[in-house]
Amino acid sequence: MGETWAEQLDTGTGLIQLMTLVQGIYTTASERHELTPVQAKLLCVLIGGPRGMAELAQLFGVEKAALTGLMDRIEKRGLAVRSAVPGDRRAVRVTLTEAGRQAASAFHSDMGEALGRLTDSIPSGDREQFRSTVEGIILRCRTSPSAE
Repeated sequence: MGETWAEQLDTGTGLIQLMTLVQGIYTTASERHELTPVQAKLLCVLIGGPRGMAELAQLFGVEKAALTGLMDRIEKRGLAVRSAVPGDRRAVRVTLTEAGRQAASAFHSDMGEALGRLTDSIPSGDREQFRSTVEGIILRCRTSPSAE
């Protein structure tokens, strides 16, 4: 049988509190690496490889014009570059520079360590169950946007 309203509320409250905790860790790590949280997010997205400006705007949920300002600041710092896409004069691709890869890697590593400390005290079986549950939630949301 499904969860009661009170159990769902407790789960929701727990997730909101966890989200707030993780956002605080993310913001602190961003500051430690002299990045804004949105700059850190951009670097983490780009560590997987070059992305188009239109794709990035969609991922960030902003208009391309808003992304342009973020890219101006990232380029000025030498962390990423924009380049034309061969065969499509209107398309622009964003790629990390070597400095950007180093910054993204350092930030990602720092976040991994900080978030790992959140779960270190959880017994390994429970930690694996938590990891599996989180993975299931993420996969469901990626394959079924209505699950969000």
